Amino acid sequence: MNEKGVVKIKGLKRILILSVTVGAGHMRTAEALKKAAEEADPSSKVLILDTFRYANPFLEKLVLGTYIEIIKISPIIYGYLYRQAERGQPLAGRAKTEFNRILNMLVAPRLVSLINDFQPQAIICTHPFPLGIVSYMKKKGTFRGPLLATITDFTLHSFWVFPEVDIFFTGAEALSFHFDKYRIDRDRVRATGIPIDPAFGKRCDRFELRNELGLDPAAPIVLIMGGGLGMGSLEEAVNTLAGSMVDCQLVVVTGTNRPLFDRLSRKAAAMSRRMIVFSYVNNVHQLMAAADLMVGKPGGLSCAEALACGLPLVMVDPLPGQEERNAEFLASTGAAVRVVGNSLAEVVSDCLNDPDRLRQMSAAAAGLGRPGAASDALQVVDELIGRDRLMLSR
Repeated sequence: MNEKGVVKIKGLKRILILSVTVGAGHMRTAEALKKAAEEADPSSKVLILDTFRYANPFLEKLVLGTYIEIIKISPIIYGYLYRQAERGQPLAGRAKTEFNRILNMLVAPRLVSLINDFQPQAIICTHPFPLGIVSYMKKKGTFRGPLLATITDFTLHSFWVFPEVDIFFTGAEALSFHFDKYRIDRDRVRATGIPIDPAFGKRCDRFELRNELGLDPAAPIVLIMGGGLGMGSLEEAVNTLAGSMVDCQLVVVTGTNRPLFDRLSRKAAAMSRRMIVFSYVNNVHQLMAAADLMVGKPGGLSCAEALACGLPLVMVDPLPGQEERNAEFLASTGAAVRVVGNSLAEVVSDCLNDPDRLRQMSAAAAGLGRPGAASDALQVVDELIGRDRLMLSR
C-alpha cells in the first residue's frame, strides 16, 4: 500500500463487474469495487453491468419482479424456499442447473457479444444469477479469464457455488468452513470482507460531525436505517424509540421511500426529542461515524458498512433467508444483538446505559470490520490476472 493506504495495482485495465438490481446492496458492492479500482489505478477501465437490464429487460421484470414480490407478499414462503435450497432440495442440484441453463439461453447471447467487445481480463459477480451465467460460459470456453464471486452476505448459499469460479470473496474468516460441504478448496476462498465504499475507511471527527448534523455532541445517537428502499419495520422502530424513555437522539434514513420520509419528518417537527430524518443519502459513512448504535435490518452490505465503522448493531425484523443468517452470525460474534418480540426499547436502553457492553460490542464490530475489503479483493484479482499473463507467455 502507499502512504494513503491505497493498494497500488498494475494489472487492472479491463474489469467487468456483473450484478443485478435487487435492493441496493449488490450494485453498491459493484460500485465500491469500481471506485477502489479507479483510486488504485486511474487508467483502469471498470464496467458495471446490470446484467438482466442490459441483456434481457423482460427477464429482469419476470425473475427479479417475482423475487421481490415473494419477499414483499410472503417472506415466509421465501424463507422456506431458501432453507430448502440450503439443504439441497428445491432450487438446488438439478433444478439449479436447469434454472441457469434457461438464464443462459435468454441472457448469454448479448452478454457474449459485450464480453467479446470489451475483452475483460477478469469478471467479478456480486450476485449469483450472473455468476451462474458466466460459469456456464467458462465451462463452454466462451470466457477463459478469472471469474470471481463476491458474496454479499455473512453466509454461503448453494446458489453461489459453481466449480468454474476461481475465487470466492467472503465477509469473514469464520465463514470459510461453509465451503467444505461443497468440496471447495479453502485456497479458493478469501475472507476479504464484503466490498464497501472506500469512504468507510476514512476517519471522521465525531464531535465535528455531530455539530454539522445539528445534534448534541454529548448525547447518545441511535441511527435507524431500513436499506435503500426504506422497507421493513423502520417506521415501527422509530415510533417505538420516539415514544420510549430511552435517553437518545435519533437519526433516521428512509432511503427512496418518500411517503415514509414525509410522515417521519412531520413527526420529528412535533417531537420534544431531537430527531433528524433523511431520505436517500450519500454520506452514510458519516452518519455511522457519528452514531453510538445502529438499529436496522441485517442486510449484508449495511452490516458490513457498520462493522467497518466499529458501530454496534441492533437487528430488527430480519427477512427469512440470508438476513436471518446474517443475524445469527453477527449475534454470535458479539458485535450485534437481535431484538425478539417487542423488546427494542429495552435492548437499546440496556446497550446505551452500559458503557462497558457498548465498548465491547464496538470492539467486536471493529474486529470484524473490513474497510479495505474492496482494495483487498482487487489485489487478489490483480494477482490472478498476473498469473494468467504468465501462463500465456510460456
